[in-house]
Amino acid sequence: MAKTVADFVWERLGQWGVKRVYGYPGDGINGLIGALDRAKDRIHFVQARHEEMAAFMAVGHAKFTGEVGVCLATSGPGAIHLLNGLYDAKADHMPVLALVGQQARAALGGHYQQEVDLAALFRDVCGFVQQASVPEQIRHLVDRAMRIAIGQRQVTCIILPNDIQELPAVETPPHAHGTIHSGIGWEAPRVVPEADTLARAAAVLNEGKKVALLVGAGALQATDEVLAVADVLGAGIAKALLGKAAVPDELPFVTGSIGLLGTEPSWKMMQGCDTLFVIGSGFPYSEFLPPEGAARGVQIDRDPSMLSLRYPMEVNLTGDSAATLRALLPLLRRKPDTAWRDRIEGWTADWWTLLDKRAAQKAEPINPQLVFRELSRRLPERAIIAGDSGSSTNWYARDVKLRRGMMASLSGGLASMGAGMPYAIAAKFAHPDRPVVAIVGDGAMQMNGMAELLTVARYWQEWSNPQLVVLVLNNRDLNQVTWEQRVMGGDPKFEGSQSLPDFSYAAFAELAGLRGLAVDDPDKVGEAWDAALAMDRPVVLDIRTDPNVPPLPPHVTLQQARAFMASLWGEPERGSVLANTARQLASRLPFGLPPSG
Repeated sequence: MAKTVADFVWERLGQWGVKRVYGYPGDGINGLIGALDRAKDRIHFVQARHEEMAAFMAVGHAKFTGEVGVCLATSGPGAIHLLNGLYDAKADHMPVLALVGQQARAALGGHYQQEVDLAALFRDVCGFVQQASVPEQIRHLVDRAMRIAIGQRQVTCIILPNDIQELPAVETPPHAHGTIHSGIGWEAPRVVPEADTLARAAAVLNEGKKVALLVGAGALQATDEVLAVADVLGAGIAKALLGKAAVPDELPFVTGSIGLLGTEPSWKMMQGCDTLFVIGSGFPYSEFLPPEGAARGVQIDRDPSMLSLRYPMEVNLTGDSAATLRALLPLLRRKPDTAWRDRIEGWTADWWTLLDKRAAQKAEPINPQLVFRELSRRLPERAIIAGDSGSSTNWYARDVKLRRGMMASLSGGLASMGAGMPYAIAAKFAHPDRPVVAIVGDGAMQMNGMAELLTVARYWQEWSNPQLVVLVLNNRDLNQVTWEQRVMGGDPKFEGSQSLPDFSYAAFAELAGLRGLAVDDPDKVGEAWDAALAMDRPVVLDIRTDPNVPPLPPHVTLQQARAFMASLWGEPERGSVLANTARQLASRLPFGLPPSG
């Protein structure tokens, strides 16, 4: 048969290196789906259970490969469903291309079924969005969408009316006025600041006596450079959540995560430093950075709009993190005094000891911190962690020690529930030989994770390594918000909004043809991890945890303490909340509390 516009779309995307697309079918994209079947030896279609999940998978693909993630949805409701995942990509600066259908061109403007003004709908989330009108446009629309997505790390969208998909392809537009003749390819430039700007940055860093580094997703490919700079400057390294895999956690001067979900050594380092060096991070919470004026600042980011945004920086370096650090390193002077680094390492050692004590405290039935401590001890080499949003994020941020060669991500800027499972699926498709762990709360699991277990069941035998463990923190509570209500709003738990249906996720996994392990005994947590990681197929590890173990912030303000105390008056689970909080606070004491609590 003659090559159609839809055939040419996939051919052109294949020339750009696209090998996989995540989506869900519909009559608005029948032409694209038919062509995708004809191209299945070159481009693999992964059928998600929902278009939002397809978009999240495309984001996960971009995060774990550095390539453009591609998602596909039909017109109207299908296209609308993509939006949450696409906003996740926008918030975290990930390159994603959305291909969406539209009603036939002759019907547009006629209040036709499933007719939505998709260009207007996608304009806020996309750096480029365009609807095709004639076949002659397709070549340059694909080329522009891909080049903008890669080069500017943005979301792009091509809208294809269903009738145009079936028209004959025009691969080479006529050589005439009003036509566009685009080409394929983009090479990343080496972006490094000018020499005098680097010299000014080095002067600030050299004059600092107590330097603190904060690294984010922009430092993920600059591990060696970050460590070399920290070594010369005698600095500690704190990590934003998206930068958790940037440097290994076992290093004594790596203080871990920063923020409300962060660590005490990161808090102490930020409050005590005289120089702040931010590398590839847009960490938003300024209250966890040094007070304005307390520290001099230097920042590296390839996006100028993110410079000097969270803290007033003295020197702003527009550039790629690794290349800029390599250019900066020869200008830095090694600090002879190790007192600041020694303090940081002492804080960090004490913190890990405290976390072990907290994880060992009694809970009903299982302390969630214990779950993550046991995972951390068993993480396989080259593991990939896909996190979700919720109380599980607290324990992931603080308790999991990542080593070199591991990858990890979650929904950072958008902090959307429901990203963990689709991220994990994308990770397995992108790296089928690597072990993957999805960390999901029961709220996110009920929201959409259970449905995506069916996607796992459909495809897992295509992966060379079947290791995929889905950890479900089964606490029957929308726990992160419950604690926010207590500590920020001074309100007790509102059971009508916070309590979740009790459900066996392990049993559901078994029904789907996977493996399910249910654990409600703290003494069985370690062996459950061993069993899950040794399974011959994906497994759901359904661990029943105590929702009333407090995710203590690195620094408790007077306002937070007052709100928490006020919430207790009407708290339906007051006894459990008080007992767990007392046990966690007592972990600091050398003698702790008696076993009865």
